Amino acid sequence: MLKIKYKTKFLAIAVLIGGKSTRFGSDKGLFEFLGKSLVSYQLETLSQFNYNIFLVAHSIKQVQDYIKKIDIKKVSAFIIDEIDINESKSFHTPMLGLYSAFKELKKLKYEKVLALSCDAPLIKKDVLIYLIEQCKKFDCCIPQWNNGFLEPLFAVYPVKKGLKTAKKSIKMKSFKLTNLLSAQWKTNFISIEKSIQPLDKKLLSFVNINVQSDLELIYQDLLKSQSNNQLEKK
Repeated sequence: MLKIKYKTKFLAIAVLIGGKSTRFGSDKGLFEFLGKSLVSYQLETLSQFNYNIFLVAHSIKQVQDYIKKIDIKKVSAFIIDEIDINESKSFHTPMLGLYSAFKELKKLKYEKVLALSCDAPLIKKDVLIYLIEQCKKFDCCIPQWNNGFLEPLFAVYPVKKGLKTAKKSIKMKSFKLTNLLSAQWKTNFISIEKSIQPLDKKLLSFVNINVQSDLELIYQDLLKSQSNNQLEKK
């Protein structure tokens, strides 16, 4: 870990970048679109908050690749997937990334973590503000669709409790992310349609890029996002 300048221990932000990206064909976070890597769109939004940002990588080589291609000043440090619980070097699952984040952030004495995936470039600042605010009286805060589906990689988790459930899930080879949630937790299920859509009309915060053709669907929105960020810097 690098020497970290701590901002607040209430919450850290962990962005998972260590996925296989099998369908996409290359590292999604580093894929350049409109002259900028996908993870950089996220970092521009996240860096507007007073929270430490950690990128959770699968290997040292991946960390080196990111250091070369992103604005490293926006990142507090990298966390590398733990090998003590890892079955093999080829073992990839978001559950392992979250476990690794929980373990390191517990050492650093963070209370909660906002967990995100690097393949959602259009996360909205207002949505994040709302989500973080709603978690203050709860252990966990997770968006939920009307059909009951959850968004486990757009959620706030308790670090200590999350570490316990993640470790248990991995040992049981149960990698579904919703298995992180415990009936003993005080969880705030936030309606996406009722509470979040008024803040993000097109629900772009929940658009994940799985294949390269997905980028064409949000081309205009990415252009607008880039233009807005350039105006804010002036």
